[in-house]
Amino acid sequence: MSADDIYMARCLDLARQGLGKTAPNPLVGSVIVKNGQIVGEGYHPQAGQPHAEIFALRQAGALARGGILYVNLEPCNHQGRTPPCTEAIIAAGIQRVVAGMIDPNPLVSGQGIQRLRQAGLEVTVGVMERECRRLNRAFSHRVTQRRPWGIYKYAMTLDGKIAASSGHSAWVTGELARQRVHRLRGECEAVIVGGQTLRRDNPRLTSHGQGVKDPLRTVLSRGLDLPQEANLWDQTLAPTLVVTETGADEAMRARLEALGVEVLVLPRLTPGEVMAELYRRDCLQVLWECGGVLAAPAIADDCVQEIWAFIAPKLIGGAQAPGPVGDLGLTRMTEALELSEMEMEAIGADWLIRGVLPPWQRSPDRGQ
Repeated sequence: MSADDIYMARCLDLARQGLGKTAPNPLVGSVIVKNGQIVGEGYHPQAGQPHAEIFALRQAGALARGGILYVNLEPCNHQGRTPPCTEAIIAAGIQRVVAGMIDPNPLVSGQGIQRLRQAGLEVTVGVMERECRRLNRAFSHRVTQRRPWGIYKYAMTLDGKIAASSGHSAWVTGELARQRVHRLRGECEAVIVGGQTLRRDNPRLTSHGQGVKDPLRTVLSRGLDLPQEANLWDQTLAPTLVVTETGADEAMRARLEALGVEVLVLPRLTPGEVMAELYRRDCLQVLWECGGVLAAPAIADDCVQEIWAFIAPKLIGGAQAPGPVGDLGLTRMTEALELSEMEMEAIGADWLIRGVLPPWQRSPDRGQ
């Protein structure tokens, strides 16, 4: 690895310390190097707080003058909740800036790099760019598509079942896999289930102390045909949002609101409308933990960008046992959604397979 790679890798490590905390902002780490030594470093801890470059500059102090600043995302050049980082970098006397990638945010998008070069700084862009883009793909998706990054997580047996034919599903995978899911929830701003999952499993949908926070627990139900008692109605655990549509059960709505549960009524309940609402609430990543019936329209509405499939070394059988994805209307194998950026890892006795879905609308086989 080159020196630039080594210091950019450190930026990425620092940036990851903000996982689950920065929404709707990106994950950013910064390092300042002078005479081959790190003299300052920092990361962006949460929205409204200073950016990573500012923390690094503060730590470096006077040693920043004549140094090299590394950052995994282009420094901002606009006034947001905080002042532009470019001006602080210039004022500190930094000689060279190394950025991992251009910021996809239209408010930045190359302007930060241009400002630094205009001020006479040497600027290098694209060091470890693939890794930098991967770390902030949820942010990139959000600012370009105006929707949060959607992750569909499910656990299934080796024969592709997420529950037995009776509907019983506790537990498909082992404790280590479930802990990994709890950490994932802590990295997301919201987690979504449908009414069927709520009625069948009565989940808590918290991070169980494994994550940095609990997500907004979100239930989708057109008619509010929901149980009177449920773990999700306990607002002392974490907040719950129930999204329904016009004409739903008014008595159930009143009961939920009396318990402190927020109920949002939409003219038409669709996965896309829900993700638009969660975007407005500054969500960066949203976790779909629903069953296959809801997963299919979520995928078809382009609300799922990433799959987390936990596979247990078990067979359950059953012609009526549910699978992870309902009917997508695809009848030819050539229409199948092919995942990219695949990863596989063993978690205890189970396996986790992760991959990125192609955008649904742009698949040529579906003629859309």
